[in-house]
Amino acid sequence: MTAAIHHFARAALFAAALGSIPAGAALAADGLTIRDLVMSAPQPDARSDATVRAVRAFYDFWNNGDEAYLKQAISDRFTDHTLPAGRPQGPEGPAFASRAFRIAVPDLGVTVEKMIVAGDYVTVHMTFTGHFSGRFGDTAGKGQPIHFIATDLLKVVDGRITDNWHIEDNLTLFQQMGLANAAP
Repeated sequence: MTAAIHHFARAALFAAALGSIPAGAALAADGLTIRDLVMSAPQPDARSDATVRAVRAFYDFWNNGDEAYLKQAISDRFTDHTLPAGRPQGPEGPAFASRAFRIAVPDLGVTVEKMIVAGDYVTVHMTFTGHFSGRFGDTAGKGQPIHFIATDLLKVVDGRITDNWHIEDNLTLFQQMGLANAAP
């Protein structure tokens, strides 16, 4: 077997074992879809396996709200470096955010469009979808479709997410919810 074929075979086995995928393909398991996974290492190893498992659990959590996934994913010393006002710092922060958002969008789901693993860091670009059928503050939803993007930069140490830097397209979200006017 040539080195290139051997590398491809190992990468395919790695992708299958983790529920991840080669470039250009899509996979949906447990409701979470990852459209593209890019690994910077020439071949998977135990550290990259643990990193991808932690990140996948984090987005399984965002996809379905099950906090058991969150506990698998993040470290006790988790730090949100772009902490929004009102959200607690630490491991409770993502759980708090998910619960609050699911009051407004009960059918919230996430699709990972691109996941790039580079050593201890993982960049994830995703799409959130659902319907604003709940409440956000004093505003009641009317079933408006929600579709917006977000990007995270995660640091993973010993198979647990320790740090997160994130940005969400809140303007699009608020326009879809009727909380902000569309640009003229």
